[in-house]
Amino acid sequence: MNYAASSEQCLQRILAGLDLSFLSQRDGKLFTARLEEHFEALFSRYVDVYGHQYDCYYHLEQLVLTLAKGLKQRSTDLKRLDKARVEEQQAWYKNENQIGMACYVDLLGPTLNDLKAKIPYFKKLGLTYLHLMPLYDAPKGDSDGGYAVSDYRKVNPLLGSMEDLESLSKALREAGINLVLDFVFNHTSDEHRWAEAALAGDKTYQDYYYLFDDRTVPDQYEHTLREIFPQVRRGSFTWNDTMQKWVWTTFNSFQWDLNYSNPAVFNAITDEMLFLANIGSAALRLDALAFIWKDMGTNCENQPNAHRLIQAFNCCLQIVAPAVVFKSEAIVHPDEVVKYIHKNECQLSYNPLLMALIWNSLATRKTRLLTASMQKSFSIPDDCTWVNYVRCHDDIGWTFDDAIAHQLGINPYDHRYFLNQFFTGRFDGSYADGVPFAENPSNGDCRVCGSLASLCGLEGALTRNDQHAIDTAIQRIMLVHGIIMSIGGIPLLYSGDELGMLNDYSYRDDPAKAHDDRWVNRIAVTDDDLEGVDLPVTDADSQTRTVQKLIFAGLQKLIHLRKSLPVLGAARTHILHTDNQHCFAYCRAAENGDKLLVIVNFSEHAQSVNASILDVFNGTPAKDLLSEQTVTNDLPVVLAPYQQRWLVVQ
Repeated sequence: MNYAASSEQCLQRILAGLDLSFLSQRDGKLFTARLEEHFEALFSRYVDVYGHQYDCYYHLEQLVLTLAKGLKQRSTDLKRLDKARVEEQQAWYKNENQIGMACYVDLLGPTLNDLKAKIPYFKKLGLTYLHLMPLYDAPKGDSDGGYAVSDYRKVNPLLGSMEDLESLSKALREAGINLVLDFVFNHTSDEHRWAEAALAGDKTYQDYYYLFDDRTVPDQYEHTLREIFPQVRRGSFTWNDTMQKWVWTTFNSFQWDLNYSNPAVFNAITDEMLFLANIGSAALRLDALAFIWKDMGTNCENQPNAHRLIQAFNCCLQIVAPAVVFKSEAIVHPDEVVKYIHKNECQLSYNPLLMALIWNSLATRKTRLLTASMQKSFSIPDDCTWVNYVRCHDDIGWTFDDAIAHQLGINPYDHRYFLNQFFTGRFDGSYADGVPFAENPSNGDCRVCGSLASLCGLEGALTRNDQHAIDTAIQRIMLVHGIIMSIGGIPLLYSGDELGMLNDYSYRDDPAKAHDDRWVNRIAVTDDDLEGVDLPVTDADSQTRTVQKLIFAGLQKLIHLRKSLPVLGAARTHILHTDNQHCFAYCRAAENGDKLLVIVNFSEHAQSVNASILDVFNGTPAKDLLSEQTVTNDLPVVLAPYQQRWLVVQ
């Protein structure tokens, strides 16, 4: 199809038939200009997915109307921000000053207004990016941590109001902190008004979901689907007594998958997306984006139409809110993760491979799999960036590339079993205090939960009052954060990790949470935890308080150092081989010639790396920014246990 000619004709017909007089003269001119720029891309994706349907043109016309209304509702401040970031091509997410944190409002606030009062703390730590876990209205009790959304336009009353969220958004923006919100668009809760209308028998809204009268079609799908939460429910479908139908529920029985084969669903979700963008989000995290399209005979993940739909959503943002970017949450095979990363799809992406293999190297003390995997999968388009993290609200899954493991002589199945055993403390000699999650009774497979500090050995060390083990655990904590600060991309801390918070086992006494072991690492951070944490250690401090201060100060130092290095902004990362299997190395190189060489020792023993690693500096002596030591290329580079070196030419 000649998309250019067809899209131009279609757009002219749509504009001729729509009454857009509700737009001001300025907004009308702006809207028309952006439509003309982006409509061909939107048209091609929309027609590729929905063009075979008789009412495709009608839905496309309604989508354009939705976009116009979205622009009208966008505030003057946000339109000004759009103009600045588009005209000046400000890829804010590529800047070395970006430091992120993710948190649950109730666990750090506990309300939105309380969270606003903590902006001075965020600035003290050095944050410029705050991702709030789902804060929308959701079912009482279990709501999958808020990922079962009942109303995208209503804040959970326990957290505050939509006005409070808008106030927080404005305050963060004034403080130079980018707000990131979740866009939960694969499913809604069964209490969403669309689901309630479907339950009441409304055929229009029943078509918003995947509903089946019997098991014939679900059973055909099940042959190729994987189970996400097998400890909760087997299979991907739930019987609903009210409708007398089977409902597609990939995650939990109260989370109904949206039917994106219906263009009305795409349009309706676009409306919700624009509402979230207009609150003042700098980025929207696309939750479970790999699952949004279903094709019989596949695993219904990472399908081509999923990419087309996300690209179409992106086009809608470019027309209404071009300052907003997407962050991909694709916890899938590394080869599939990178397919979502593109300026026209998701400009930001979580880096689950780096996360998993950092933990792998901590357990094995070896870096072969980390190095080989990053050499294959770290490179992404220059106008996009990774969001690098070590822990999040979720679990750790070992989604490394089996082919690379085989090349290194590693049996992937056995190795994943070892990692699960190690980080749940079941392996002899393990220092980790993790909890198994989603353990499959059929094959024993599981994922791992736990706070970063507990997985690094701090919990056990404090319990034993073993000072050497405490110091070693802190070294591990600083090492993993040093990597995400320096490897390229936005480092993302999880709330509480900057204080070395330990596992919280109280969830086991809460009936709404006891079945979900991820709550062990969703830890409440109180005002007492934050008060004075940036002050020097004193003799009056408890052992726990001393550790918190040391970790906080160490992270402050890394953050300050990162922000002083433009090479950690717009530059490229080269993953290097070392002659030592316990060490990991990479070089950041900018177009102006600036370089940063990072070498990391994953072992509790001193290690050395051949001096040839310094060839990146062409014989010039280098300075370690962390230790202030000078290194030359006439001797091996020596690293103490768990030491990291950030080397630059003097």
